[in-house]
Amino acid sequence: MVSKTPRKPIEIKISTVVAIAVIVHDADLSVINSALKELTANSSDYYSEECAVIDVANIDCAALNWAEFISIFKVNGINAIAVRNAPADAEEHIIQLGLSIDLGGNPSKIAELATPEPEPEPAPAQVAAPAPAPTIINNAPAAMIIDTPVRGGQRIYARGTDLIITAVVNAGAEVIADGSIHVYAPLRGRALAGASGNTSARIFAMSLEAELVSIAGIYRTFENGYPKLAANTPLQIKLNGDRIDVVSIQSHN
Repeated sequence: MVSKTPRKPIEIKISTVVAIAVIVHDADLSVINSALKELTANSSDYYSEECAVIDVANIDCAALNWAEFISIFKVNGINAIAVRNAPADAEEHIIQLGLSIDLGGNPSKIAELATPEPEPEPAPAQVAAPAPAPTIINNAPAAMIIDTPVRGGQRIYARGTDLIITAVVNAGAEVIADGSIHVYAPLRGRALAGASGNTSARIFAMSLEAELVSIAGIYRTFENGYPKLAANTPLQIKLNGDRIDVVSIQSHN
């Protein structure tokens, strides 16, 4: 009998989680709840438990009931996983509620954590002449290429690069890229380009049947129908200020 290597009870691997950012501008919980229901058309599965970072930089958190605050997002289908710009005296309570403290909006804290202890300076006689500044070369990774249809329920993330898909993106699928997204087939499901904040990113597709498209966090849905373009016209989706435009790929406007 051949003995089998026992399977470990748990494995930890590197993974990527893409979260939406929810920027709150009002501390009144009833106002927030009403606004979320309006955004989601009162549908609790609109965001399908999308992971979210809640940014509270623009509100006064002194009297905020954090448990109720977070639960409002949960009942509206948004799964809060972290809080950004949280006041220092609330951080411990937020962690006790099962959330993380996101440092993305607090450069001073990032610097404090990332800055190493200074090394002792050498004696003056040992100080060498300053070396020339190094040349920094940005070796961008090659685009991620997908040659098979993207099924409903699949999520594909091209981190730090463009995403090229040569087959259909089906309803219920989600394709994400820090750069641009190119789909040489019908685009259904959800497509999020410029996920790391690149406002110059675009989405290209042979035809548009998507549920949602997004550039650098600004999104557009199509409940009221798709833009009127000529039949069989390849299209591009780009950011124009704070508006998502869908135009012919030949358009220069």
